[in-house]
Amino acid sequence: MGLARSHAAVVDVEDEEHKATLATGSESTLRQRSTGPKHTSSADTTKDDAPKKVITSVFTQTEKYNSLLTLAGLTAVAIFSRFYKIYAPDEVVFDEVHFGKFASYYLRGSYFFDVHPPLAKMMLAAMGYFIGYDGHFLFDNIGDKYNDNNVPYIGLRALPAFLGAMTVPLVYMTMREAGFPILTCALAAFFVIFDNMLVTQTRLILLDSMLVFFMMCSIYSYVRFYKTRNNPFSLKWWSWMIATGVSIAMTTSVKMVGLFTVATIGVAVIWDLWELLDIRRRLTMQQFLNHFYARAIGLILIPVVVYLFWFYVHFAILTNSGPGDDFMSTEFQETLKGNTMADGIYVKYGDNITIRHKDTSVYLHSHKHNYPLRYDDGRISSAGQQVTGYSHEDPNNLWQIYSDSVDNTKIGKQVKDKDVIRLLHVATSSWLLAHDVASPTMTTNEEITTYSSEEDGSRFNETTFQIILESGGDKLRTMASNFKLLHQATKVAVWTHSQKLPDWAFDQQEVNGNKNIVQKSNLWLSDNIEGKNASEIDQESVKAVKSRSFILKFLELQGKMISHNAGLTESHPYQSAPIEWPFLAKGISFWTENDTRKQIYLIGNPLGMWVAIASLAVIIGVSGADLLSRRRGFYPLNQDVQKRFYYATGFFFIGWMFHYFPFFLMGRALFLHHYMPALVFSYMVLAAVHGFIFVEGVDGPISDPGPETRPRQVQRAIVPVIAYATGALLMVIHLGSFLFFAPLSYGTSAIDVAGLARRKFLPQWDFHFAK
Repeated sequence: MGLARSHAAVVDVEDEEHKATLATGSESTLRQRSTGPKHTSSADTTKDDAPKKVITSVFTQTEKYNSLLTLAGLTAVAIFSRFYKIYAPDEVVFDEVHFGKFASYYLRGSYFFDVHPPLAKMMLAAMGYFIGYDGHFLFDNIGDKYNDNNVPYIGLRALPAFLGAMTVPLVYMTMREAGFPILTCALAAFFVIFDNMLVTQTRLILLDSMLVFFMMCSIYSYVRFYKTRNNPFSLKWWSWMIATGVSIAMTTSVKMVGLFTVATIGVAVIWDLWELLDIRRRLTMQQFLNHFYARAIGLILIPVVVYLFWFYVHFAILTNSGPGDDFMSTEFQETLKGNTMADGIYVKYGDNITIRHKDTSVYLHSHKHNYPLRYDDGRISSAGQQVTGYSHEDPNNLWQIYSDSVDNTKIGKQVKDKDVIRLLHVATSSWLLAHDVASPTMTTNEEITTYSSEEDGSRFNETTFQIILESGGDKLRTMASNFKLLHQATKVAVWTHSQKLPDWAFDQQEVNGNKNIVQKSNLWLSDNIEGKNASEIDQESVKAVKSRSFILKFLELQGKMISHNAGLTESHPYQSAPIEWPFLAKGISFWTENDTRKQIYLIGNPLGMWVAIASLAVIIGVSGADLLSRRRGFYPLNQDVQKRFYYATGFFFIGWMFHYFPFFLMGRALFLHHYMPALVFSYMVLAAVHGFIFVEGVDGPISDPGPETRPRQVQRAIVPVIAYATGALLMVIHLGSFLFFAPLSYGTSAIDVAGLARRKFLPQWDFHFAK
């Protein structure tokens, strides 16, 4: 279908002969006006053509002047809208607690973990460095005062605000380069300027302004690249293709959702190559392969290198131990200065050690209290000694390591991977034991208890566990080794979870035998050896920071980012479903101040967004009607107008689809601000649909001429008064809606209860101070 042909952000009218637009011979229902000479041979050229060329030249220069003047005015307004009272509030707002903190960690060189790639956070840190910020503030809580802590927060907010403002000229120029008249381009930019969500989200220390900015750099660069298609392999052609590749890499380096931009341009490139493969293009297979290899270099290889580069810088800056250590493997942590993994002591048989669960950080613990004979649900237990997870240091956390021989013949030797061991609870002199009795809270898992060392050895086999090292080498080392304890007799792994036991276990965590032995939460570590410390490390222990290849560190971090991002499934009071975003069914409370009753509530421009989603429906309706009509031999659209509609407007529509529909496949918690990239595309579509309805004809040609292309007739779209009138009406509606909700977007003034009630268009909007 024509709409799927999204590869061209510009129309092809200058590359093809002008064909009849009506099979019946009637004229097009949409008019086009020529302002330049028609294509004739030099022999047919008359003196009458000279004035036409002069008129065309003057018209073009005037049009360029008007376009630049419009662009300058829109950019100035965009800057004002983003920087207006940027100093307010002088407190930490919403996710500034995360991204401001990460900027501080960069300035400290302390390793941290985040599910997003590093570029935007490094940009914030660089901004902080240039304005003299040293990273002393950690943005711990929403509402913490910036001025009280000497934080140059205005400078930090200025970077996303500036890039948010610069998105506006990029939108305008993209539309302009795609061949739309000034009015249409101005409409798209105006919608972006005065959207409440775009304003709020881009004037705080957040990442989305960088994401949208680089996304629009990618789209603009691709449009410019495609316009040079008549001069393949020229310097300009290479420059814009490489600019596209770098831009999509920068987008992905801000957030992984930048891959949606990669997909948008990827579909365009695939269609472009498919068109080049057409035999009518008269390209040899070698020439086609040259095109393919060039795009592979510019749009695959270069973006990959750029993406890797920012992670290389990330690792080069974060060389010190920090809060992100625990997310990474032992081998990774050993590359960080000051990490305790570098001071690990090799564990030997006979040592008294503490064992701590990696996920919940509780100690493997036992005490002189037994499980109740009967649980609340009526099940019978073994009434054996309790084994629990305890969160504090305690003498009852100590376990002595024995080998699986009765005489403990390995005493003094190092514990190795795959060794079979026994653990003696020091305080009660009893052996750790697992057996085929249901655990207190999970009937599918086994009870973990102990067996007195003074009794006969009839239960010896039930006290043996294989130690399986998951990281840290092949020898057990404190802090460095993550391991599983696999029960030899019943093949369950010693495990704990966050659920607390009843009062009879003093609200400590349950420890049981997990039949799912591959579960990642089965991991434990030894964090201490009784009577030993780092000063007693023997010669076999690691004393210095280790090195690790960049690729291994990169691959590990990528895996952690993907898995943790997918694991963000915990519910949040302000999360929302993708189906709700275009209709603004739910917003997000960013910040409140009880004393003044001021608040920042993230919500888009309701009227603008609702009109935009309607314009998306228009595209589907018009394209469907056009295709159906043509099947019946009726051609309602001028050929040039049809191509501009499908290729340019369709390209933006595809961009909206790729930046919106993938969220329906995600299982993680999602929020309204995830719709921001798609929202920008929807406003571009809205402006283009307005032009399609009210502007007659198209501008052309818009692509650079090439050595093998024939001169084309210059044509300009007719922008009638009704187009200006309806455009002005849309602007007034959009601006009025923006101003009506502006106090909630800026948080600079309070709204009384009656005012909030008037603004509550939908019952789901849970404004503060509404009562």
